Amino acid sequence: MSKLAFIFPGQGSQEVGMGMDARDAFGAAAHIYEQADHALGFSLTSLIENGPADVLTETKNTQPALLATSVAYLTLLQNKGVTPDFTAGHSLGEYSALVASGALSFETAIALVRKRGELMEKAVPNGEGTMAAVLGMESTELNELAANISAEGDAVQLANINCPGQIVISGTVAGVQKLSERAKEAGAKRVLPLTVSGPFHSSLMQPAAEHFRNELSESHFSNANIPVISNVDAKPVTDAEVIKEKLVEQLYSPVQWEESVKYLLNEGVTSFVEIGPGKVLSGLVKKINRSAQVYQVNSLAGLEQTLEAVKGG
Repeated sequence: MSKLAFIFPGQGSQEVGMGMDARDAFGAAAHIYEQADHALGFSLTSLIENGPADVLTETKNTQPALLATSVAYLTLLQNKGVTPDFTAGHSLGEYSALVASGALSFETAIALVRKRGELMEKAVPNGEGTMAAVLGMESTELNELAANISAEGDAVQLANINCPGQIVISGTVAGVQKLSERAKEAGAKRVLPLTVSGPFHSSLMQPAAEHFRNELSESHFSNANIPVISNVDAKPVTDAEVIKEKLVEQLYSPVQWEESVKYLLNEGVTSFVEIGPGKVLSGLVKKINRSAQVYQVNSLAGLEQTLEAVKGG
């Protein structure tokens, strides 16, 4: 029996206007955006609908905006009776996955990701940390170079292990620059600096993680009804207390996306539905396994095509 996984994008997939087609067409989607505005005490929906893009891209805004949009589309799928065997999300997307799995209510999740975004922005002063994507290099070799540079005093590490030949590095500006240069010398095809406001998924996020632990301890989590694949170790988790601990670690640990997808494939997942804006994760899944079926619910047209494929099949 082939299995289905719901996967949810993280930061970088946001765009002005995302999800507004769903909000305008379905009361259930509009209700999600209303809940978000109410929980946050300002009109997140207006920011998503009208921008400006630079304000939407601020971490503290992007995180709740992406969560709300993913959950709006998710609600429409759930209302049609589509249930996955597993869920997973890339970094921030893990919170959408937890909502989909019943571990978190949407209201709790939106308040948490807003706080998470604020703490991540504050952890490292603007301009002191950065990230870059390294293409065409093995993680073992890159890890070794990163460890050497960190030992020299410029913190840098692997942040996202996305798919074969695509790894994101994160750390101090000097650390990322040094690792970028050494990676090229060691044979990396390309190194692309990322437009981000901080060194996410690096040890520099540990102060944020400790503050965030307090937020999590005061938030209500349930055991998940559907296993969620944790970013930290690419293993399924359902226990509420374990989920909280993994979310703390997630802030300063690499996102094991390639391993997460491989785990799902090994468990018999043949179809992946990416729920939320863009199609970044669909591309990564295809790079990990060309025969996997991928669908995107990032528009009403995408919703219809996905329903036809997963319900028809």
